[in-house]
Amino acid sequence: LTLPQFVQLMDNFVGEGISLPTVKSLTAFIKGEYKQTEEEKMKQLEKVHHMSQVAQRKQLLEALFEKWDSEACGSLDLEEVVAVLSTFKGHMGKEALMKAKEQLCSRYPQLSKVGKLSAKAFQIFLELIASKFPGNEHETIDNLVSFLTTSVEQNHTESLQSSARRKWLQDIQKAAETHRISMEPVYKAVIKALSQDMEAHGDNKRISAYIALLEESQLSPEQGQVLLRYVACTADDAPYVLNQVLHRDMKGVSFAAIDQGKPIYVPRVQHHGNIHFWNSDRPVEERKGSFLVLPLYDAHWRVFGILGLDTLWDQCHKSIFLTHEITFYEGVCHAFSKAYHHICMRENVLQVAVTALDWVYPRTPSIHAVTTYLVAPGKDKNYTLCKVITTDNTGQKEIHRSPVVLLREENLLRDYLFKCTDSSEVTLTSIYGEHHIAVPLHDLSRQTLGIFDISIGQHKKLPPQEQKDLQKMLKMAQAACSEILQRSLEETEPTQVLEAERVANVRHAGILFHRLMLQELRECV
Repeated sequence: LTLPQFVQLMDNFVGEGISLPTVKSLTAFIKGEYKQTEEEKMKQLEKVHHMSQVAQRKQLLEALFEKWDSEACGSLDLEEVVAVLSTFKGHMGKEALMKAKEQLCSRYPQLSKVGKLSAKAFQIFLELIASKFPGNEHETIDNLVSFLTTSVEQNHTESLQSSARRKWLQDIQKAAETHRISMEPVYKAVIKALSQDMEAHGDNKRISAYIALLEESQLSPEQGQVLLRYVACTADDAPYVLNQVLHRDMKGVSFAAIDQGKPIYVPRVQHHGNIHFWNSDRPVEERKGSFLVLPLYDAHWRVFGILGLDTLWDQCHKSIFLTHEITFYEGVCHAFSKAYHHICMRENVLQVAVTALDWVYPRTPSIHAVTTYLVAPGKDKNYTLCKVITTDNTGQKEIHRSPVVLLREENLLRDYLFKCTDSSEVTLTSIYGEHHIAVPLHDLSRQTLGIFDISIGQHKKLPPQEQKDLQKMLKMAQAACSEILQRSLEETEPTQVLEAERVANVRHAGILFHRLMLQELRECV
């Protein structure tokens, strides 16, 4: 138990209104009766030492990945890493490298196709190599890190450029973690990052940028099964590009970039012959410049859209995209993908909560109200609670797209919600005679992701059948959230059980809740 969990356990055990002498008596009893053997003490120390080593290793390997990923593109070339590692410890090292590479490719099947290592895959690769050598694995990791650190060099200018770019990419992720469950702040952060980089490192070229996402083509399937919908762009291009739709049978190279899974660069659009110009007002003689399309990948390296850039607004005919710029744009694609899927995850969790509440309300008339919160980062490593759904005693729901934000220091009467978040355990309390049950939803590391704040009015507890139904709902909601988070992991291939789950939209999360309920029912029968 962590300290907050222990305190919460004791708090739940003694309940409310207990006298100070009784609390002191309980404390003295626990101090006197709690015994820890030497073996238990040693096991605990070993566990703490191991956790510390794992955390240090993760930090070390993340720093090494950043050093190698000097252009901040978010991935490393597998064969480039293999080529450098092939000189580590001679023949023995080569043997270990080949075995580790084979294991890595079986764990990440997409590697053989894309040949790119994410930060996590890079860490696992080095750990696999280290495990093939005799002796202390931690020492081997340290030797590998030293070897790879000296294999890459960066001058001062490159270091400053890399540092600035990383900050802009982090801003894209921060935009996804704001209190609103909306893509708009993310789109703005992407356009801002591209503009800032062009000012600082791109000769101040005037660029157009746009993001288009793949959608199922429902109205015109004869033009192709999928289409690209332009969801964001630079301000000057909005009248011509925003909300436009590109079909496969139209002019353009975007679908070729999607099919090939690689960026397509057209240095001179006027000589290409297959470019789609959205701005029909631009005279033909002014349709000059460079054009770049980059595919957007999810964690499984499947393409879900494109990032496009061009220099058609720039009057300088030498406006071309340089290699270091293109590499940075790949980093922007990676950062956008993480941010986009973070928002999708929160939307899916929200949908699970809505479906769970719809299921439980008709079965639990004693519940007065349920308020659902999601945890979001705050200032100075603190966190905030965002009120995303309020449900009254009739089951009527209000979803807050711009949530009410709760800060700990401003909500003393709601401190039980923060205790629930800290301990990630169920918290019971009473406010002015109204009883509350705060139940956490966990992420995969058992940190609190969200909270159901359930008010049961004057009742101290629910009737047995209602309590049973509430527990079932909470269990299924947690299982659905865990599966949503599991699917976002790089090494997890998504699985669908029901045909309805194959529909690629947010309704899937609600169907997932019912599917898990159905699976449990089958197991009981």
